[in-house]
Amino acid sequence: MASGTASRSEDEESLAGQKRASSQALGTIPKRRSSSRFIKRKKFDDELVESSLAKSSTRAKGTSAVEPGRCSGSEPSSSEKKKVSKAPSNTPVPPSPAPAPGLTKRVKKSKQPLQVTKDLGRWKPADDLLLINAVLQTNDLTSVHLGVKFSCRFTLREVQERWYALLYDPVISKLACQAMRQLHPEAIAAIQSKALFSKAEEQLLSKVGSTSQPTLETFQDLLHRHPDAFYLARTAKALQAHWQLMKQYYLLEDQTVQPLPKGDQVLNFSDAEDLIDDSKLKDMRDEVLEHELTVADRRQKREIRQLEQELHKWQVLVDSITGMSSPDFDNQTLAVLRGRMVRYLMRSREITLGRATKDNQIDVDLSLEGPAWKISRKQGVIKLKNNGDFFIANEGRRPIYIDGRPVLCGSKWRLSNNSVVEIASLRFVFLINQDLIALIRAEAAKITPQ
Repeated sequence: MASGTASRSEDEESLAGQKRASSQALGTIPKRRSSSRFIKRKKFDDELVESSLAKSSTRAKGTSAVEPGRCSGSEPSSSEKKKVSKAPSNTPVPPSPAPAPGLTKRVKKSKQPLQVTKDLGRWKPADDLLLINAVLQTNDLTSVHLGVKFSCRFTLREVQERWYALLYDPVISKLACQAMRQLHPEAIAAIQSKALFSKAEEQLLSKVGSTSQPTLETFQDLLHRHPDAFYLARTAKALQAHWQLMKQYYLLEDQTVQPLPKGDQVLNFSDAEDLIDDSKLKDMRDEVLEHELTVADRRQKREIRQLEQELHKWQVLVDSITGMSSPDFDNQTLAVLRGRMVRYLMRSREITLGRATKDNQIDVDLSLEGPAWKISRKQGVIKLKNNGDFFIANEGRRPIYIDGRPVLCGSKWRLSNNSVVEIASLRFVFLINQDLIALIRAEAAKITPQ
């Protein structure tokens, strides 16, 4: 009996081992709990083995579904036991699968160097082209910072860093060159027309006399005689406009700066400020003064609205200056008084200059150009005579300077083309429509013999 019970227990243990092996082959291993959310992390070695076993168990489930006669409750036959016992040894263990594609991508991205984006920041391709042209013209980054108008306001250090990056940084230089090649030809021509004037160009322009009357042909001839000195985008109009600007600020060779007047007269606001004793100043708040300032502000705004309503009544057309190009005359404009901010188109034979007030309406309001509190309400009159000559008469208290010569109160002076008119630190260039004046002189010559 004892031997029978022992052999029975051994059979039961072998059956249990065979059942365990068959259950492993059939994929009844309890699955590992995992969330539906996919977390990208590296797997350990045991997790890789379990995932491979889970995949083999899904394949075993597919094969067991084909044999519906086999169930868990019925004991397998001896031949089936042999097949089950041989199955684990015959099935090869699949190799550990490669990591997920997301993981490989992540590793690749971490190994790759950071690529420089095509966004060049605040520096646009037009700014880079302006910087390169200006440095080639002046060889001075300080002059470039002061004289070039970029799309953004850059400091001197930013201009220097950008220039050094274009020179020595291969990545930034390559991206900037690619961006500049994609610019439209018209945009490139507009940028080249804004190039600064070099010292050699200004030296050639300064040789043109201030008393002469140069035309476009004069500057065109200058371009032909010195093609190597001038920039490739220079035109005769651009040279004429820059020459007029140099003449306005007394930068020509035959011009001399007028000495300042001597005496007890206060020259400007800074001199008057130096005469003020700071110890006598008090920081007390004056409510009466603030009230007066608000009233004056309202009055000025009312006057501005009134002037805006009377614009159509003016005999002089005022235009804002957007560039350095010389004004184009039309058939109605006799002359132009050109300042730094605005230009006045003279369309009648006589116009008055001064400072407009509520009670005094004039043709040319000089306060539109700049501070005009030193200018009289009726400073002067410009007249065109029948022979085609322009004369300016001073009717104010302060002198008017014509090409550096003072014209006192009650005096008059002949105005020529490109004359510099200075009234209380405001400078203008007087330009004459030569074609229209020639017609007027011809008509006057016909009428005179009759």
